[in-house]
Amino acid sequence: MQTIRSFFFYISIGVLTLFLPIVVLFSVPFSILTRQRMVASWTQLIINALYFFCRLDFEVIGAENIPAGPAVILCKHQSAWETFALQVVFPAQTWVLKRELLMIPIFGWCLAYAQAIAIDRGSPKKALNQVISQGRDRLEKGLWVVIFPEGTRSKPGSALKYSAGGAMLASRTGYSAVPVAHTAGYFWTPGRFRITPGTIKIAIGPEIEAAGRRAGEINREAEDWIERTMDEIAP
Repeated sequence: MQTIRSFFFYISIGVLTLFLPIVVLFSVPFSILTRQRMVASWTQLIINALYFFCRLDFEVIGAENIPAGPAVILCKHQSAWETFALQVVFPAQTWVLKRELLMIPIFGWCLAYAQAIAIDRGSPKKALNQVISQGRDRLEKGLWVVIFPEGTRSKPGSALKYSAGGAMLASRTGYSAVPVAHTAGYFWTPGRFRITPGTIKIAIGPEIEAAGRRAGEINREAEDWIERTMDEIAP
């Protein structure tokens, strides 16, 4: 039965994606912050569909740690879930992602419109310069910047090497970093069709001050908090 529920959820994503360009078109006259909030409303529909069809809910731990102004979100990457949920949990944002995602019909075009920072993984130096220069631009516009330090999805219970790109963006700009851990990989596992019902825990860590600090120090503090918290909240 849960496999059938998962099937209908994936169908709902396809249907809702057809409406995404309409949301984008209606958002054109507004500021970038308002446009991102409108897109987040569409994302909320995805989260609602996930609960309706698959009975997969979530709870937020540490919401009081969200700063008043924009910051760099350093988030654990395990699933497709966090790419939707972060837009519901945090204020207006954009993302650092691989440029190949911009080629996905409809969805990729909307990512480009949302001023996502699309990097070329084959050129690390160029990618880092992009993250810093374009990330600074987005932060100064009032957008939060989401970065997955591991670069790709890790399996539940494991960790990949943390890239310092997000920490360097925080260090160079002076905007703080916010570490985020979650258990989405245990329920919506990459490469597995069936979505498991339950409640995902998403934990938001204390704000990491970045002004005057080295990127390596910021990155280690974020990694230590994320991985320690992952052990604490794992089902």
